[in-house]
Amino acid sequence: MSIQLAAGRPGARIMAFGHYQPDNVVTNADLQAQGVETNDEWIRSRVGIAERRLALADESMEDLAVAAGGKALAASGLVPEDIDLVIVATCTAETQVPNASATVAFRLGIKAPGAFDVNAACAGFAYALSAASDAIRAGSARNVLVIGSEKFSPWIDWTDRTTCIIFADGAGAAVVTGADVPEIGPVVWGSDGENADKIKVEDRNSFLHQDGQAVFRWATTALHPVALEACRRAGVAPSELAAFVPHQANLRIIRGIAKKLNAPNAVIAEDIVNAGNTSAASIPMALSRMIERGDIPSGEPALIIGFGAGLTYAAQVIQIP
Repeated sequence: MSIQLAAGRPGARIMAFGHYQPDNVVTNADLQAQGVETNDEWIRSRVGIAERRLALADESMEDLAVAAGGKALAASGLVPEDIDLVIVATCTAETQVPNASATVAFRLGIKAPGAFDVNAACAGFAYALSAASDAIRAGSARNVLVIGSEKFSPWIDWTDRTTCIIFADGAGAAVVTGADVPEIGPVVWGSDGENADKIKVEDRNSFLHQDGQAVFRWATTALHPVALEACRRAGVAPSELAAFVPHQANLRIIRGIAKKLNAPNAVIAEDIVNAGNTSAASIPMALSRMIERGDIPSGEPALIIGFGAGLTYAAQVIQIP
């Protein structure tokens, strides 16, 4: 099966994935023991999370990105000299200058690549993957390293059970290259800026705040048409999907969108149970872990959809490397 693009246009494909999670595992019981007004049953019933990983104080968002990017690069068989563009998707950079991508590229030994960051929050990886695919198709790049990396722990009020039970730290990455037969489908993306304040950080002295009920309603009603449109543009029916990998926001959201998508043969990513919500890192990390476990075979189509603060969203069909 091949993904459809406009006639005569070159394509792109994903060569390999990689991921990294910090060693520090925090269970629901750990949060309760630390004084958070919650318990395991309450968290599991509302968001589906059993545990999450948190980085150590001296472990930066860039450290996570380097670890995941290095694994993806090694799995691809390419060397640093082969990469000419690095894109880091993140919304948790500690500072805006310098950007993370240039620093990460340097630490990976990638010499003088194009380098930029993307902040589309939880849709960031899907946005960055589309930018990488388009850069290759336009001839602006040959091989692109795309990384989603987040260190949410410094941005969370650890006494606020509406956020501290959900968010976590981690990174996922993919290496993208050219292809005669396209393996990355057209992106369907957009935003709902009218409701951008539903997920926000007021300033650097503030913590992340989200209106969970409003986001839940939006995600479970507005996003399945986006997922279906991504399938239509790629020329892949939902019944042909081998996997559905949405942003790992909330287990009830994941299952709600999956039910409306009606993809009976697709493995549904539920990485959130053991990884929490890692925003831009969640999709590539889930894919990397699924491939590592053998959950989805090489060469099969998968649908990804990212959504979150902004409110931004993006979906596309990819072929599993």
